[in-house]
Amino acid sequence: MSQPLKDKVALVAGATRGAGRGIAVELGAAGATVYVTGRSTRARRSEYNRPETIEDTADLVTEAGGYGVAVPTDHLDPAQVRVLVDRIAAEQGRLDVLVNDVWGGEKLFAWDSPVWEHDLDKGIRLLRLGVETHAITSHHALPLLLRHPGGLVVEMTDGTADYNGANYRNSFFYDLAKTSVLRMAFSLGHELGPRGATAVALTPGWLRSEMMLDAFEVREDNWRDALERVPHFAISETPRYVGRAVAALAADPDVARWNGESLSSGQLAPVYGFTDLDGSRPDAWRYLVEVQDAGKPADTTGYR
Repeated sequence: MSQPLKDKVALVAGATRGAGRGIAVELGAAGATVYVTGRSTRARRSEYNRPETIEDTADLVTEAGGYGVAVPTDHLDPAQVRVLVDRIAAEQGRLDVLVNDVWGGEKLFAWDSPVWEHDLDKGIRLLRLGVETHAITSHHALPLLLRHPGGLVVEMTDGTADYNGANYRNSFFYDLAKTSVLRMAFSLGHELGPRGATAVALTPGWLRSEMMLDAFEVREDNWRDALERVPHFAISETPRYVGRAVAALAADPDVARWNGESLSSGQLAPVYGFTDLDGSRPDAWRYLVEVQDAGKPADTTGYR
C-alpha cells in the first residue's frame, strides 16, 4: 500500500468527529504521524456530550497505517495551543500539515434567525469557536510548519467562496464564521506563499457525520433510508471523502498551484483520482446549485 506521507507530521485541530476524524484517518492511511486534538476525551466529554473521543480518532489513525497521537486541547486557550505545538516540535522537530477544523457550533446557531433575534451569547460563542480558534492555532503552529519548505495549511469551512459569496448561509453568525474562514485561507496564502508553504480553504459537501446520521436516525450502512424524508441527502458523502482530498493535497509536490484558493472535495476528486468509500465521486456544490437550489427533483445522475 502506497504511503506518500510516511515521513510527514500533521496536526488536525478539531479531530474528534466528522470531517476532522475523516481527515485524520486518511492522513494516517497515507502514512503520516497525526496529532489529533479536541475537547472530548475518554475521561471527559465536551458540552456536546457525545461518545466520540480524540483517543478513538488516534486509534483509527494508527489502524489505518499511520501513527495517531491524541492531545486534549482547547484551541480557545493560547497557552494550551502553545504547549501542543511545543510538544510536536520536541517530539518530531517538524510540522508538515496543519488542518484547522475546529468548529463546535452546531448547537449555537438558529436557522434563518436575524441577528437582532438570535441569542447573542451563542452567536459570539460560535464566532469564537469557529474563527478565533483558527487564528490562535495558526499563530502558534505556523513557525514550526515553516521550518521546512512545502508545508500545507488547510482551513476547513462549509461552502465554497463562490457559493457563500452569492448565498446567505443559515444565520448572520454562521454566515460570518464560514466566510471568515474562507478569507483566512486567502490571507494565509499571501503570507505563506512567499515563504515556501501553501494555504487553502476546503469544504466537504453534505457530510454524513456522526451527528448528521443521528439527526436523520440512520447509520452509515443504511443512510439511504433517510432519502424518503430528505431526498437531496442522496448527494451526501462520508467524512473520509474530504479526508482523501486533504491527503491528496498533502502528497502533491505541486500543491502550491492551489495557494489561497477555495476548494471542495467534489472538485478535487477527479483531479487527484480519489473516490468516496463507495467508489462514487459526489460533487455536492455543483449539485446544490444546479439541482437543489434550482428547485428540481432529487436526482444525482451525473453528480456522483
